[in-house]
Amino acid sequence: MKRNGDMASPATQMGAMRAAGLLDEDELVDIEGRFPRGISSREIVDMFASRGVRFSEATLRKYVQLGLLPRSVRVGRKGKHCGSRGLYPAGVVRRVNQVKAMMARNLTIEEIQRSFARFKEEIEGVSKGLRDLIAGFEREAKGPALSPQRRQEIEREIEAAKHAAGELVRRISGLEASFSSQAAAAAAGTAAGGGSDLY
Repeated sequence: MKRNGDMASPATQMGAMRAAGLLDEDELVDIEGRFPRGISSREIVDMFASRGVRFSEATLRKYVQLGLLPRSVRVGRKGKHCGSRGLYPAGVVRRVNQVKAMMARNLTIEEIQRSFARFKEEIEGVSKGLRDLIAGFEREAKGPALSPQRRQEIEREIEAAKHAAGELVRRISGLEASFSSQAAAAAAGTAAGGGSDLY
């Protein structure tokens, strides 16, 4: 007898995701491309709400507290006295999508948490290391030692490096998501606390 969390064919999984109002791979790749510098909590909530998926900023915060999502990073706005806002990596949309898909398969909170714990720290370390390295390059590029022409060349190279770094993190997050989905689908037994507790 198959359990709801057991592996289904890719076509069956895709059909179930569409029926639940979740995003497909093409939509996720598009979102990650449109938000390379990060995405606000309001934008994340709106993406799911517009598809009829029950999701709120309080739920987003709960996912962060449970370790299912990374914390947002404060990013300054352009312009004088404009303050800053919290942005999440665009890959958070993919992660929320996965959590919702797992909940639809009646996985427990513990099963969902376990499935995401496998490579999370390593990926976050790579992502933070790349952000810090690029921020260091940006500081150096603003220094007085460069001619205006050379500064422009380096700034273009930095932008290309940012894009490549974002793509790398997206790809390894996708690999982690594949392993996590398999682990969650293969999870046996029932732990306390249903997935519906994550709403």
